[in-house]
Amino acid sequence: MKKTLRILAVSVLLAFFASAAFAAFPERSVSVVCPWGAGGGTDRLTRFMASQLEKELGKPFPVVNKTGGNGAVGHSAGAFSKPDGYTITMVTLELATMHWMGLTQLTYADFDYVIQLNQDSAGVMVNKDAPWKTVGELLASIKANPGKYKFSGTAAGGVWDLARIGMLDKAGIPVNTVDWIPTTGAAPSIIELLGGHVDVITCSLPEAGAQLAAGDIRALAVMADQRDPSFPEVQTLKENDIDWSAGTWRGFGVPKGTPPEIIQTLYDAMKKITDSDEYKEFMSKNGFGIMIRGPKEFAEFAKQQDTDLKTVMELGGYLKK
Repeated sequence: MKKTLRILAVSVLLAFFASAAFAAFPERSVSVVCPWGAGGGTDRLTRFMASQLEKELGKPFPVVNKTGGNGAVGHSAGAFSKPDGYTITMVTLELATMHWMGLTQLTYADFDYVIQLNQDSAGVMVNKDAPWKTVGELLASIKANPGKYKFSGTAAGGVWDLARIGMLDKAGIPVNTVDWIPTTGAAPSIIELLGGHVDVITCSLPEAGAQLAAGDIRALAVMADQRDPSFPEVQTLKENDIDWSAGTWRGFGVPKGTPPEIIQTLYDAMKKITDSDEYKEFMSKNGFGIMIRGPKEFAEFAKQQDTDLKTVMELGGYLKK
C-alpha cells in the first residue's frame, strides 16, 4: 500500500512539474521560419505576428527567411526542427502543391497546426470594355469558342492558374479550352490585361484593387464561399451555380509531435492578436483577407487542400507521377 502511494505521489509530482514546464513556455526565444523572401506579403505578415508575439509572450521571436525550392526549403526546415515549440513556421498554400510537383517529400502531414491567419480568394477579372457582364456569360463564351481566349495571373502551375483550372472544370469546360499566359505574378498580369494581350486574369481582388477602383478593369466573380466585404458587389462563383472556391492562404504550423500544451499556448496568444484592432488594420492596409481557423480546423483544411489541389494539378498536367 505504501509503495503504491509513493508511486502515486511521484506520478503526481512529475505531472505537476511537466505542467509547470509547459506553463512557463516560452523560456527563451522562438525562431519563426518564413519560407519566402524578405519584403513580400508573407514576410510582412510573419514579421507583424512575430512582433506581436514578443509583446504577448515576453520573449524574442526572431524571423528567419529560408527561401528556395518554391517554398520547399523553408517549410522543410520548419517541419523537421525539434518539436518543442521553439521553431514555428509560416506555412502557405504551397505546402499542398510542392510534393505533387516533385519538389519535396514534405506534406501537410509533417506539421501540427496552430492557427490559420489569412485567405485571399481568386477573383475573375476582365478589361472594362470586355463584352461579358457576368461570369456566366464569360464561361458560355469560352465554351462556345475553344482556343480563342487567353488567361493570366501568375506562373504556370501557380495558385491563380490552379484556381482557373478548378473553375473551368467545375463549370464543365475542358481546362485546355483557354490558353494560360504565364507571368511572374499579378502585377504584370494586370498590365497584360490592360494592354489587351490577355482576356481574363485570375488573382486576388486586393491585388487589382487600384485598377478596380479606377474602373479600368471589372471583377465578374470571386472564388470564395462568401462575398469579400471589401468588394461586396462582386458575386461568388457559388452564387452562379459553380461549386468552386480557391485562393492562397497563410498560417502557423509547428513540427509534428509538438506537445498540445505548447500548441495551445501559441494559439491563445495568436488568437488574442487576431482579435485585435491592430491586426485588422494591418490586414486591411496590406490587402490581406482574414480567415481564422484553430488547430483542428486548420489541420482539416490543410488535408482537404492537399486532396483538392492534387486533382486540379492533375487536370492541368502539373502532377509528377
